Amino acid sequence: MTRKLCLAQEPDADALLASDYLALLFGMLLDQQVPMEKAFKGPKLILDRMGSFDVHQVAEADPEEFAALVSTPPAIHRFPGSMAKRVQTLAQFLVEHYDGKVESIWKRGKPDGAEVLKRLTGLPGFGDQKARIFLALLGKQMGVKPAGWREAAGAYGEEGSRRSVADVVDAKSLGEVRAFKKAAKAAAKG
Repeated sequence: MTRKLCLAQEPDADALLASDYLALLFGMLLDQQVPMEKAFKGPKLILDRMGSFDVHQVAEADPEEFAALVSTPPAIHRFPGSMAKRVQTLAQFLVEHYDGKVESIWKRGKPDGAEVLKRLTGLPGFGDQKARIFLALLGKQMGVKPAGWREAAGAYGEEGSRRSVADVVDAKSLGEVRAFKKAAKAAAKG
């Protein structure tokens, strides 16, 4: 992968996300109740603190030591303890079900978009919306385009939309996504 991402809005963190699907998946997992940029900087903090970025290393880490590692300021999330458990649980699931290879989610058996969505929603910490957003991110920015991916991603897969992290390619589009979310929240309250 030699793609350019601007999710963390920080070059080194974005370079890791663009080159490592595990980092991208962890960033998506962390993307809740914190600004998107903080969530997607989390994998780089884990790499810096562990010295390498390996699904087995994360899965097999002592839970208390891993929680301390992700809680050290700056913590990877505003709820570092619970997120440490979620990251480890996801890593363990990937080792158990996908031999530790994130790409197997969309490569094993050449699944279509609906099957990839089903596999993503089966991941610990991934509900329907998060899975659809990640599928859209894969299709729009990572070149992972199984047949029917846009339909499976729903509105998040729409060309030219500004709904989610899948649509953030620079600071301007980040602002557009934030404006869309703010308007959607206001409409939901109204």
